[in-house]
Amino acid sequence: MGQYEFNTYETAWCPGCGNLGILSSLKNTLEELDLNPQDVLVVGGIGQAAKMPQYIRTNSFCGLHGRGESAAVAAKIANQKLTVILHTGDGDGYGEGGNHFIHNLRRNIDIAHFIHNNQVYGLTKGQASPTADEGAVTGVQVDGSINIPFNPLLMAIAGGAGFVARSFSGRPQHLEEMMKRAILFKGYAMVDILQPCVSFNKVNTFSWYNKRVYELDDSHDAGNRLLAMERAMEFGERIPIGVLYEKEQPTYHEKHRSLREGQILAMRRNDLALVDKYMQEMI
Repeated sequence: MGQYEFNTYETAWCPGCGNLGILSSLKNTLEELDLNPQDVLVVGGIGQAAKMPQYIRTNSFCGLHGRGESAAVAAKIANQKLTVILHTGDGDGYGEGGNHFIHNLRRNIDIAHFIHNNQVYGLTKGQASPTADEGAVTGVQVDGSINIPFNPLLMAIAGGAGFVARSFSGRPQHLEEMMKRAILFKGYAMVDILQPCVSFNKVNTFSWYNKRVYELDDSHDAGNRLLAMERAMEFGERIPIGVLYEKEQPTYHEKHRSLREGQILAMRRNDLALVDKYMQEMI
């Protein structure tokens, strides 16, 4: 049993849910990276994906629907040495938390963001999520979704993210490699993880994804932004998985003078003189 494994636990996910594979891949990834659980924070908002912090032995935080990113970013700003991993669903991360998603692409704070994308709201009985296919029929959208699907990879690449990847819960070795690279990447790193919802999405099933995903090979130039955007727009009969775009750039901590000097961490260590200095500057 690994150091990230609880002795006994029972998840709230349905048998066959992609979250089970994602949880297993996360544990294997952290074990392989040999990170001390005390130095890792796993954050979630609300939703099936956001239950992830409850099933792994690390520091954890469960916040509000769409607000997991705020907590993850705040923790990283306060303690740069902390490895921060955020888990959201496609509704949680791209819907309620969409504004946070967009603007943290620009800030380039050094966190790994794993989005569990099953194209429905799995917690609240299967409504169409932002990534649902146009025409998708649900218990709420009985005549089919009339909205254009949100393209998170295209948004991330255009919005300034330095690491943009996609994987599939049914390819655990590939998923673990993407997780590992995202965690080690210096800056904001997102991995959109395709997964089936066995209860509410009867179209985008394990078999549906498995027939369509293909792994990007060395012929793909992940440093070419325009090429990455072309791959990001490829979703249908063929869906590329892998690192679509990767480019290191100065992080939020490196660009922010106070954070670069480590002053927030000093405050956390009860540096009363520094606290007084900040108070005087703000009076």
